[in-house]
Amino acid sequence: MNKKQKKTEIFNVVWRACNTFRGVTEPSMYKNYILTMLFVKYLSDIRKYKLAEFEKKYSGDKVRIERAMTRERFIVSEKASFDYLYAHRNDSDIGQTINKVLENIEDANKAKLHNVFRNIDFNSEANLGQARQRNNRLKNLLEDFAALDLKPDNNGDMDVIGDVYEYLIERFAASAGKKAGEFYTPAAVSETLARLVAPQKGDRICDPACGSGSLLIRAGKQVGSKDFALYGQEMNGSTWALCKMNMFLHEVDAAHIQWEDTIRHPQFVEDDALMKFDIVIANPPFSLDKWGQEMAAEDRYARFQRGIPPKSKGGWAFISHMLATAIEGTSRVGVVVPHGVLFRGGQEGKIREAVISENLLDAVIGLPANLFYGTGIPAALMIFDKSRTPGREVLFIDAGREFEQSTNQNRLRPQDIEKIVTTFRKRQGVDKYAYPASFKEIEENEFNLNIPRYVDTFEPEPEIDIAATQKEIEEIEAELVETQTKMGRYLKELGL
Repeated sequence: MNKKQKKTEIFNVVWRACNTFRGVTEPSMYKNYILTMLFVKYLSDIRKYKLAEFEKKYSGDKVRIERAMTRERFIVSEKASFDYLYAHRNDSDIGQTINKVLENIEDANKAKLHNVFRNIDFNSEANLGQARQRNNRLKNLLEDFAALDLKPDNNGDMDVIGDVYEYLIERFAASAGKKAGEFYTPAAVSETLARLVAPQKGDRICDPACGSGSLLIRAGKQVGSKDFALYGQEMNGSTWALCKMNMFLHEVDAAHIQWEDTIRHPQFVEDDALMKFDIVIANPPFSLDKWGQEMAAEDRYARFQRGIPPKSKGGWAFISHMLATAIEGTSRVGVVVPHGVLFRGGQEGKIREAVISENLLDAVIGLPANLFYGTGIPAALMIFDKSRTPGREVLFIDAGREFEQSTNQNRLRPQDIEKIVTTFRKRQGVDKYAYPASFKEIEENEFNLNIPRYVDTFEPEPEIDIAATQKEIEEIEAELVETQTKMGRYLKELGL
């Protein structure tokens, strides 16, 4: 079975398992149960795979086998395995049994999994129904997952599981409505942003609003080796847990993922100062209300020295934080923003002017509408570069008209992504698509970054030949008179 076939098989089994929860609770909620159980099955299958390897290697020597198992990535005892849960699937307290198994796994792997399962309750009456219904649903879930084989392939490769996990997160996002934006950035947008900031070997990469971690993982893949470090912070506990599991399933075990509010309580601090990163990327919540304005004036890290954004518009608060955590003189920052960030006045306008005047803004890229789950509004990518030379132009790209249209969601095609990245790297004007604007031009536009001010996409209407059109109208009218005369004659013959 090749990778594609294995991905399809795993996805079909897991997606079928979702039927257990559909109609009972929302996708934004039941995704946590599905993806947590997938992770438990993954840990258990890895355990069995390694156990069989060591039994063969050490000829059944239990002491040596047990010692080798304690040095594995995760420690999972027999009574904390998926097989144990499956054997107890008919128990009247199976929900509580699953909770105990999760607690056991956490305790045995505290350095990696501390608190990862504490936000999910498999014995919840509110989410899973009363005892009989709950037990039946959990039994079905375990029976569905029993069909999965998540052990590594012949080369020890596990990337198929990570890919399936991300694909499932995307499918849950497609079903979750407005809540989807809390935990997922569409793959094509993540890919585009990751390629634009172009991480290099040895880079420290941070996402201060990391969601389920897909953007961080794609940025890491751009390096082309494992020589990078990932850092992420996420405020929502359930989403943070998904991100932690996502990292392990992609075998990025050393990722630093923190659970806290980035603006109010940034977690990456060194020597009482914000930790600095080579690459900072994010898709923060659009126009976040109550982002923490009340503490901005007293911010101990001086992130808001250019100005304090409005209470109900947190876009520039996140950008200010990201710029403050970027290494001076070398780092790059990429962020997804709603278009209002580009042109609103007031305090946002003052912050924008300061950032542009400091020669930090490198590019503004308009994306198509309806790319993001939960909102149809178009967004833009803002790229900042702390290594810009004085006088370097700001590149504006209008990529909003090139995409694949589908019934529910538009998508950036590979050729659309390639065109954006190639244009960004060449930094040349492209008719009706891209324009490099000087500081003076932006200043003349009062630091308004609305893309149509710089990229002219106007398509002139074709000229109308009035004489020919008039002649055509007269011919049609003559034909109409003739038709009406014939119709009158026919009606008269019929006595009508």
